[in-house]
Amino acid sequence: MSSRRDSSVPRGRPVHVRRTRTRREFLTDAFCGFGALALTAMTRQARLHANSVGGLPPIVPPVAPKARSVIFLFMAGGPSQMETFDPKPLLNQLSGQPRPASFGEAKYQFVESDAKLLGTKRSFARYGQSGLEVSDLFPHLSRCADDLAILRSCHGDMVVHSAAQYELFTGRVVPGAPSMGSWMAYGLGAETEALPGYVVMPDPLGALEAGQPMYSNGFLPARFQPTMFRPSDRPVLNLESSRGASIEQRRATIDLIRQLNGAAELPLDPEFEARLLAYDLAFKMQVEAPAMFDLSRERPSTLALYGIGQEPTHDYGRRCLLARKLVEEGVRFVCVVSGGGPGNMQWDAHKDIEENHLRKAAETDQPVAALLRDLKQRGLLDSTLVLWGGEFGRSPEAQTSVGRDHHNLGFSMWMAGGGVRGGQVVGATDEIGLRAVKDPFHFRDIHTTILHQMGLDQHTLTYPHLGREERLTFIEGEVIRQIV
Repeated sequence: MSSRRDSSVPRGRPVHVRRTRTRREFLTDAFCGFGALALTAMTRQARLHANSVGGLPPIVPPVAPKARSVIFLFMAGGPSQMETFDPKPLLNQLSGQPRPASFGEAKYQFVESDAKLLGTKRSFARYGQSGLEVSDLFPHLSRCADDLAILRSCHGDMVVHSAAQYELFTGRVVPGAPSMGSWMAYGLGAETEALPGYVVMPDPLGALEAGQPMYSNGFLPARFQPTMFRPSDRPVLNLESSRGASIEQRRATIDLIRQLNGAAELPLDPEFEARLLAYDLAFKMQVEAPAMFDLSRERPSTLALYGIGQEPTHDYGRRCLLARKLVEEGVRFVCVVSGGGPGNMQWDAHKDIEENHLRKAAETDQPVAALLRDLKQRGLLDSTLVLWGGEFGRSPEAQTSVGRDHHNLGFSMWMAGGGVRGGQVVGATDEIGLRAVKDPFHFRDIHTTILHQMGLDQHTLTYPHLGREERLTFIEGEVIRQIV
């Protein structure tokens, strides 16, 4: 350090600033300072947006909403359109033959170029006043036909699980973007203080190909991340009161931590603030939520309606019932996953479409129908938008001999409640279920329709990220006007 002293400094006090002698030295010394200025500006902007909502209080949407909550019944792996909601008599007639060239080409992951068409063993009948066609895989759901708006012409861009799952949840084919649930929490907050605004209930059989990133908050602040419930009869641990500490003592501890952190001169880091909010939410759940998670308090008739206490419906029935209870309390977005772990444990019927779909439908048909009926009789279906579907469908051609490959060119999903006009079929695939040919609906159109029903607009629900205003629909989607 230089021994030179400045005349303005009292004698005897050392000077801790080295004078720069050249422009190069000045730029070298100032380099970190310039970076700090930029970082300060960036973090300040992030903090402003992170704190703009302030916890997750309810936010009044710009347009009067038709729905206030969403339940996504995610059939992971890709249920077949031909076996569920899109009967194809010609496919049965052509079974065992090559696909006629007039239907065009399709890219698959595993189907060989010389594969033959595979007919279905499922039968269809018309149900309800609407005469909606539903497969015999769903004897319970068929009784709710007049509530369903079946979209037979859905399509996506990817034919592999992970990329297709990212696109279904986030509108992007790569990880890093916020999911539908996080966008809902960001745009609308939650109508409950004692429960999360966005909940995911995974399948107990294991994780999916896209993993946690497809559900995540992406570049949105951490407070909009999902709360993952455990796939068991105890979805949330440690809800019981702590031994040796009263509710008042635990509340005082939380308040003291918040006061100490509030003493900081600068705003808290968004990640740290989200952690504090999580502690606060955990306390509120311990005080107010245990009774909601205790399904033994439900009426026996309600448990029987969902198939709880019997196989194979116990697990999915329990999670569907919990989904109803969550939206009843004001949770904004709930995802209930069917399918987990490798291949055949999902709706991923590569080897045997019959065995796979009979098993998965037996697990989910009664609980899904019970959810719709329960919501309806409680007056909640009008305010709860229910979405059913997977990341793609299945191929008209056989994989090996009796399985079907992934298929993204045309498949079925359905919506119910939340202002959706049920009892109708919208869109169509061609005569063998290969391609959406009438009113094709991309995932972005489904996202736009969900936002619309929740009183949100794809153009105004944005968040600044890397210099641009990001939104759920990367490419502009269209509201499916036929069903709203």
